Amino acid sequence: MIATTDMTGQFNAAEAAAKLILSRTPLRPQIGLVLGSGLGGFADTLSDATRVPYAEIPSFPQSTAIGHAGRMVIGNAGSVPVAAMQGRVHLYEGYSAQEVTFPIRVFARMGIRAVILTNAAGGINRSYAQGALVLIRDHINLQGTNPLVGVNDDRFGARFPDMTHAYSRAYREAAREEVRKLGITLHEGVYAALLGPSYETPAEIEYLRRIGADLVGMSTVAEVIAARHMGMSVLALSCVTNMAAGILDQPLSHAEVMETGERVKTTFEALLRAVLPRVAADLPS
Repeated sequence: MIATTDMTGQFNAAEAAAKLILSRTPLRPQIGLVLGSGLGGFADTLSDATRVPYAEIPSFPQSTAIGHAGRMVIGNAGSVPVAAMQGRVHLYEGYSAQEVTFPIRVFARMGIRAVILTNAAGGINRSYAQGALVLIRDHINLQGTNPLVGVNDDRFGARFPDMTHAYSRAYREAAREEVRKLGITLHEGVYAALLGPSYETPAEIEYLRRIGADLVGMSTVAEVIAARHMGMSVLALSCVTNMAAGILDQPLSHAEVMETGERVKTTFEALLRAVLPRVAADLPS
């Protein structure tokens, strides 16, 4: 496991992990994908794929969450080479923010310059329905921690990175253009990240609604902060797998999250396949 606040240790560990992954494949992807709960099936559709279990990657955190396969898949999505994480780790599993974001550090050391993050989220905005796809345009960090806490290593990035445009405007516009061609409905909203693993109470959801959140989940934000710290561009997509507590008068369950992810996977994968060439074309030469 990596040291929690030693960025020099993180840098060296990320270098070693990246070297191991790249030694397993001739592909050199510049786009990384993080596939959340119930959404990991996209990685199984990649061609010329190499699969590396997290357990074989030095210092890589091991996922314990249901619906997270726990492996890195490097392959081609059409003509675009990508590195896809089938599952992530979360703070609620007992990992530190630095450990949660270690895979993003590894992406950067692999030469990846853009990341597409996906997650399963609870819907707060009443205009959303279960199964809705939502572009994240901004976030609210209520997890009580930040992956940049500790001594900064300038090889990763600046001590105080700007988060004004954490989520790429260009990528969001490209996604909106592609969904119009596909005939898919795509919403846009603000994602609130909480610690978990318990779901929120109705009172907490009402609080989140009042401060401007459209979605709530237990991931993604720390990864975005780390990615932006290293200068990587970010696109983030949520699948509304359930409406949040108090929105509908029914209990919440992780089984519902997985079932909804399975139901929308065809639409979700079509959107990813359409967006990836646009992200690739936007990368600096």
